[in-house]
Amino acid sequence: MHVSRDNRNGEVTVAIEGESKGTYPAGQAPDGVRLGETTVISLRDGVTVDFAPDGSATWRDPVHGDIRLAQVAGRIELTLPPGLAETPDWINASATRVTIDTDAGWLSMTRNRTEAFRYQAGWELFFFTLDSPWHGMSAGDLAAAALWGDRVDPDRSNLAGMARDFWTNAMWRHGDVAWAMVETVLMAFLGAFGAAVVALPLAFLAAANFTSAAPVRFGFRRLFDFVRGVDGPIWTIILSRAFGPGPMTGAIAILITDMGSFGKTFSEALENIDGKQVEGIQSTGANALQRARFGVIPQVTPVLLSQVLYCFESNTRSATVVGALVGGGIGRMLTRAIITQKDWEEVSYYMVLIVLMVMAMDTLSGWLRARLIKGGR
Repeated sequence: MHVSRDNRNGEVTVAIEGESKGTYPAGQAPDGVRLGETTVISLRDGVTVDFAPDGSATWRDPVHGDIRLAQVAGRIELTLPPGLAETPDWINASATRVTIDTDAGWLSMTRNRTEAFRYQAGWELFFFTLDSPWHGMSAGDLAAAALWGDRVDPDRSNLAGMARDFWTNAMWRHGDVAWAMVETVLMAFLGAFGAAVVALPLAFLAAANFTSAAPVRFGFRRLFDFVRGVDGPIWTIILSRAFGPGPMTGAIAILITDMGSFGKTFSEALENIDGKQVEGIQSTGANALQRARFGVIPQVTPVLLSQVLYCFESNTRSATVVGALVGGGIGRMLTRAIITQKDWEEVSYYMVLIVLMVMAMDTLSGWLRARLIKGGR
C-alpha cells in the first residue's frame, strides 16, 4: 500500500503498488489508512506514520520512539528520539532526502514528496480493480449477485459483467496473460512439429542403410551437429536481428535447434529398423516411396512420436526463455515485470503460470504418448 503526499499542495494519494490503475478515489482509503487533517498510516509491528498538516511526517515506533521528518529552510531535518543516540543503519539521511526502511514498512521524504509503504502478502486487486462494482465483495456476495441479484449493467448479466471485469483487469491483464500463454505453447508446438517435418526426410539422407554415398551422409550428419551445437538462445538472437522480434522468430529458433536433434535421433532410428519387413514389401514390386511408407515408417513411428512429444513438452519451458529474448509469449511479460524492479507479485504470478503450463504439457504429452504409441486409454 503506497501512501503519497505532494508537499507542494498537501494532496494525499493512496494506491496499490503506487500504480495509477490501483489508485483509490479521492477521500477513500483501505483499512489501515485514516485520511483527515492528519493522515495516519498503520504499518506492521505497531508502527504508524503521521502526515501532519504542517508538512512534517512522524514515524511512531513503540520500541524506539517517535522519529520526526520536516522541511526546514529547504533541507530535510531528521529528529531522533532520545533513545537513539546516533542514526541507525535503517535510516538513510541527507540534506535532500531521508529514508526509513524496516520490516514494518518504509517512509521517505524529499522536498517535493513524502511517501510511506505498507507491505502485505497477497495479490491485491487480482480479481477486480477499484473501479469495478464487484470490488470488495465476498465470494458469497458475488455468487448471490450472479444468481439472483439485480443487474448492475442492464446490457449484460451480472455473471457476464464479472467475467468481463476480471478478463479486462487493468492491473493484472488476465486477457493479455492468457494470450501470452497461448503464444508460448504455439512457439513450442510449431518448433517441435515443424522440426520433425523438416528432419524426417533429411534423416533418410543421413542413414547408412538408405544413402550409400558416404560424403552425403557425412555432410548431413555434420549439418545436424552444427545446428544442435549452437544453443537455442543464440539462434534466437541471430534470427531476431534478421527477422525482427516476435513469437514467429522464437518458433523458428526452436525449430532450427530441434531439427538438429531430430535429424540425429531419426537417422539412428532408421538405421536400426528390421530390414526383413522392407524386403517383404519390395518383393511385391513396391517402389522406394512405397517401401518407405509401408515398410519403414510403421517401424519408426513409435520412436519418432515419443521423441517429438518429449521435445514439445521440453520446448514449453524453452519457449519462455526464447520469448523473453524476442518479445513473445509469457517470457516477454515476465521480463518486463522483472525490469520494473517493483512488480514482484506479477513475477510470482507468471512463474506460477509457467510451472502450471509445464505440468499441463507433461500430462498432455503422457496422455498422447499412451494413446498414439501404446494404444492406451
